[in-house]
Amino acid sequence: MFDEIAKNYDFLNHTLSCFQDILWRKACCRELKKREAGGRLLDLCGGTGDFAVEFERIVGKPSLAILGDFSFGMLEYSRGKKMTAKPIQLDAMQLPFLDSSFDVILNGFGMRNLPDAAGGLEESFRLLSSGGYLMVLEFFSPRNFFNRFFYKRLAPLFIPLLGSIFSGKRSAYEYLVQSVLRFLPVADFASLAETKGFRVVSIKPCFWGVAFRVLLQKV
Repeated sequence: MFDEIAKNYDFLNHTLSCFQDILWRKACCRELKKREAGGRLLDLCGGTGDFAVEFERIVGKPSLAILGDFSFGMLEYSRGKKMTAKPIQLDAMQLPFLDSSFDVILNGFGMRNLPDAAGGLEESFRLLSSGGYLMVLEFFSPRNFFNRFFYKRLAPLFIPLLGSIFSGKRSAYEYLVQSVLRFLPVADFASLAETKGFRVVSIKPCFWGVAFRVLLQKV
């Protein structure tokens, strides 16, 4: 499915979010810079690499950088972007790296696509060095009135329509809306992360909670 929409993925991400997704990634990277996070980077479920590009622009060039995604088609469209991250097709549930291989893991809009969020958190925890950070930028299951109205009334109408017009793949954008509604609320996700050994450093809403950025630290 992601291979099929890869060509228009960046354009639709920016359009459907009114270019807010760019600002959200910048905010995530600024937060990591303030905490002097760096060194070895894994952009997990990284798609076409926008998060890795922003990290390098704001935080600085990592000593090691990997862009990992399950979709080869998405990785193909990372070519030509200004980043040092090397694209690798991989499974976020069974990552091909040794324990403590990275100091920072980014996960932008990928956690809800995993078959098991708990397993995804466990793998990220395994790969992080002690004190390392996992930054999750995600659409979580809505809980307040505005988010419920947006995801249950507005999003099912305009997101699949625009997805169909610009990519010809309506079903992929119907999946996007349903994946949000099926996913955990942000508070439940944070609690789950704590059971896996993470410390919740911060939870910050983006655009009144349409998305959240959750910063976790391995302790």
